[in-house]
Amino acid sequence: MKKQSYTIALTLLFLLSIGDTFAQKAKPLFNFPFGVQAYTFRNHFPVSVENTLDKIKAMGITEIESSGAKGMSNADYKKLCNDRGISIPSAGCSYEQLEKNPQEVVDNAKALGAKYVMCAWIPHKGNEFTIEDIKKAVAVFNKAGKVLKENGLIFCYHDHGYEFRPYEDGTLFDYLVKNTNPAYVSFEMDVLWTLHGRANPEALLQKYGSRWRLMHVKDLKKGIVGDFSGHTPAENDVVLGTGQANWPAILKIAKKIGIKHYFIEDESEHELENVPLSITYLKGL
Repeated sequence: MKKQSYTIALTLLFLLSIGDTFAQKAKPLFNFPFGVQAYTFRNHFPVSVENTLDKIKAMGITEIESSGAKGMSNADYKKLCNDRGISIPSAGCSYEQLEKNPQEVVDNAKALGAKYVMCAWIPHKGNEFTIEDIKKAVAVFNKAGKVLKENGLIFCYHDHGYEFRPYEDGTLFDYLVKNTNPAYVSFEMDVLWTLHGRANPEALLQKYGSRWRLMHVKDLKKGIVGDFSGHTPAENDVVLGTGQANWPAILKIAKKIGIKHYFIEDESEHELENVPLSITYLKGL
């Protein structure tokens, strides 16, 4: 009888372990709110802010990274988003705003209810991006980032590909990260531009860990060989999972290092078709 009970107990333990394994496999890799970068709908917002937000809501998107809407106060724009269950965790700003009037950046972000502020471009001449450009950006970001931090906001620089030019024993991006104060400057990875800049998203996420706070979930068309220009035809933006990015690996590391906000961005002219397909892909991971 004791032997039979022992056998039953072992069988139950085995079945429970198999059940746990299946449960783990069934757990989705992407379990964050679906977000979108407002630029994706740049052709829609000027026609009707309300209708565009309705389209975004219908796709199941509950977060938007946005600087507001032209011709509308941030308070009114925020209310339209709130009425549709869409929050604005991250707001955009320009390099010039950071340099000349960081308090204005703070006021705009707070009016939108944002916690993060991102800047996606460092000014430079043509394709000549130099160490002098980076050194100036370090000073601007450290100074403005301190103001944002003192006002309860987190500043993030969004990479754009040209920062991955070789410099000394690394890249200009490495210099930027190492010389900005972690207390004042964080980063948003744009996966397409990281790939286009010939960098490895997984390696960069691992290397700089919690310095990464946000992500643009954006895929680069297969076969496209990137450069350091920070430019590529919009049609090279493709549905997630059909391009060059290894999303399971990228998202696994991103979750591990603590990224909580992911914004789909599609600069093609097929956003109404591509964004829902990208959401379906993320749901299936």
